[in-house]
Amino acid sequence: MEAKAIARYVRVSPRKARIVVDLVRGQSVPKAREILAYTNRGIAETVEKCLNSAVANAENLYHVDPDSLYVKTCFVDEGPTMKRIRPRAKGSASRIRKRTSHITIIVSTREEA
Repeated sequence: MEAKAIARYVRVSPRKARIVVDLVRGQSVPKAREILAYTNRGIAETVEKCLNSAVANAENLYHVDPDSLYVKTCFVDEGPTMKRIRPRAKGSASRIRKRTSHITIIVSTREEA
């Protein structure tokens, strides 16, 4: 049983988001929530919202206890980049790239072997 949540077009660079997402991969949901609550990064709040959404999807669709879930897969893909211009010396210009991310979190129950 797997449940998925995707946060799309998040206004943070994928490189910064991957640092936080790597912390919770493979953790149980209560432990992942604890890690995200005390992570000192701005994107941690958005990742936590995405995690809570995936847990709610599992709870509503499959009637699973949220404490029995773990973060099976989580990854960050690059979204579209907004391109802006900053004036520079001698009438030239340089490009500013405002990057976006798509954050995907998949939670699952552990299979007892």
